[in-house]
Amino acid sequence: MSDQIEIVVPPVGESITEVFIGEWYVGQGTYVERDENVVALESDKATFDVPAPVSGNVTKVLKAAGETAEIGEVIGYMTPAEAPASDTPPTAKPVAVDAKQPAAAKPAQSAGDNSRHVMPAAERMLAESGVPAAAVQGTGPSGRVLKEDVAAHLRYGSSKLYGSRETKSVMLSPIRRTIAERLVEAQQTAALLTTVNEVDMTAVKELRVQYKDSFEKKYGIKLGFMSFFVRATVDALQQFPAINAKLGGNEIVYHNYCDVGIAVGGGKGLVVPVLRNAETMSFADIEHAVRDFALRAQANQIELDELEGGTFTVTNGGVYGSLLSTPIVNPPQSGVLGMHGIFDRPIAVDGEVAVRPMMYIALTYDHRIVDGKDAVTFLRRIKEAIEDPARLILEV
Repeated sequence: MSDQIEIVVPPVGESITEVFIGEWYVGQGTYVERDENVVALESDKATFDVPAPVSGNVTKVLKAAGETAEIGEVIGYMTPAEAPASDTPPTAKPVAVDAKQPAAAKPAQSAGDNSRHVMPAAERMLAESGVPAAAVQGTGPSGRVLKEDVAAHLRYGSSKLYGSRETKSVMLSPIRRTIAERLVEAQQTAALLTTVNEVDMTAVKELRVQYKDSFEKKYGIKLGFMSFFVRATVDALQQFPAINAKLGGNEIVYHNYCDVGIAVGGGKGLVVPVLRNAETMSFADIEHAVRDFALRAQANQIELDELEGGTFTVTNGGVYGSLLSTPIVNPPQSGVLGMHGIFDRPIAVDGEVAVRPMMYIALTYDHRIVDGKDAVTFLRRIKEAIEDPARLILEV
């Protein structure tokens, strides 16, 4: 192909090595002037056009729209040629595209609008309907008018084509600003890692069924899953005090109490009120407190002092249907436990396949304080307590 000129993917940035082929503005066999855009390329940061290296015909397309190409890769060829006579429309020579479909035809300029590109199919519709190109809002790259734009204009008219395009700016609430600041702080200052395990919820579900009526009759509240996980978390925190500690300068500050934050959705965003001395609370105490937090969070009645001073956090994405997530530590805490949805899954039980209600649990921890071994063992301790709740009573 000595007479062929390569269309090459140009360098587009130091960190970008690969791009996607967007829209070919010209079809094979179509004449284009030098520096006229022939194809759009897309990176993860921007979209940009590649101009024709010479005046001539596009003779071969090697990469179709939607495919990837590396920087410097040849994606097509051109043959130098003079512009066709003005009274003779250019004819496209049929050229194979290596088993790929030819790209879109060259955009033509409407006689009624020399400043905009109008795709050939759109131009035909405009000519048939008598609508000037200037009356149609183009939605293609660089404002190009597509046949869909003309069809929508003919059907709805310019006033109904796109509907409302209003925007509204609302100041961040103080709670939302605090949430944003805490999340960014955690990502920037802590060495966060997440370890995951799964829990068979059969035993807990059976206990709830067995005692739900008597529990509610005695304490005036339903027995939920959160009290089991808080009790299991407290037990594990007492076994692994580093996960209940915080980093203070060059010192590790250990707590001889467990102030467990419970993440609940509020009217103005997620809030994390704290169960003070959770190690002293019964199942009923925890259920009452969590229920109270949830109700007052929806009414935006959580007090500021109830959000301060937690040593560890428990969050339950399962109430929203989450299968698995990686929760973010709430600084200056060193760990957060993520609960998730309970779904029936087949697992191996005593060498046989059984369908059990399973939950993924995740612990995100600050690796500056907590070693991986302790984090994994901590999570396994919670798993064992939930799968055999008698451990919480016997403290074994």
